[in-house]
Amino acid sequence: MKTISIAAIAMWVACAFPALAADGLPGATVRADAARPQGERKARLEAWCKANPEKCREMQARREARRAQCKADPEKCRAEMQARGQERFKKADANGDGSLTREEARNGMRMVARHFDQIDANKDGVVTLEELQAARKARAESRKGQKI
Repeated sequence: MKTISIAAIAMWVACAFPALAADGLPGATVRADAARPQGERKARLEAWCKANPEKCREMQARREARRAQCKADPEKCRAEMQARGQERFKKADANGDGSLTREEARNGMRMVARHFDQIDANKDGVVTLEELQAARKARAESRKGQKI
C-alpha cells in the first residue's frame, strides 16, 4: 500500500483543496461551491481514463480497495491521512518555522499555493498547519453527502 500512484495522489489533493472554505476562522472568504470543481474534476478524470484505460482501471481498483479499508476502519484511515498531510507540510516548510510562505507552498504543496489566500484565514501571509487542517475540515463538511 506504500506505493501510491502519482495519479491517485493528484486525485486526493484535488479532492482535498478546491474551493476551500475556512470554517470557524475569522477572515475566511471562500464559498463552499463544490459542484463546479467536482464537475471539472470528473471531466479531467474521464479524459485521463480515455487516454489511459489500463492505468485508469488499476487506479480505480486501488481506490475501491482503499475505500473498503477505510470503511472497515475509518479512524485508522483518517489518522493515516492526517499523518501524510502533516509530513507533506513539514517537508514543504523549508525553513522549519511551522508555517508555509507562498514560495514554500509553490515549491512543495501546489494546491495549497493555488488556494493560499483562502487557506490563510488570518491574512498574515503564511499558512499554518492549523489553518490548513481547518480548511480541509471545512471542505470535507461542505462535501458531505456528495458522491466523489
